Amino acid sequence: MSLPPCPQCQSEYVYQDQSQLICPECGFEWNPQEMAEEAQLNIKDANGALLAEGDKVTFIKDLKVKGSSLVLKIGTKAVIRRMVEGKDHQLDCKVDGAGDMMITAHFVKKA
Repeated sequence: MSLPPCPQCQSEYVYQDQSQLICPECGFEWNPQEMAEEAQLNIKDANGALLAEGDKVTFIKDLKVKGSSLVLKIGTKAVIRRMVEGKDHQLDCKVDGAGDMMITAHFVKKA
């Protein structure tokens, strides 16, 4: 069984003690399940509701699609396929009538 490297010093000499992982080089102790929960993205919609993969959202304003004459109208529905960390576009969605595209989270609300 392969254990992940230490998140502080990147040492590969990590060992397990019950549910904790311990780094002998820097002395850091952590629970890998808690670290995985903290790593999840906290992306919120325009109303402040947390979004998750698989959620259905609707647009709260008309959006022009770059490089196209297409305009996505208010109320257009989409399904979140994947969430990515970034400033510009956090949601990879399948939009009704337009296909797959990246959307900024503050232009949608949870349906």
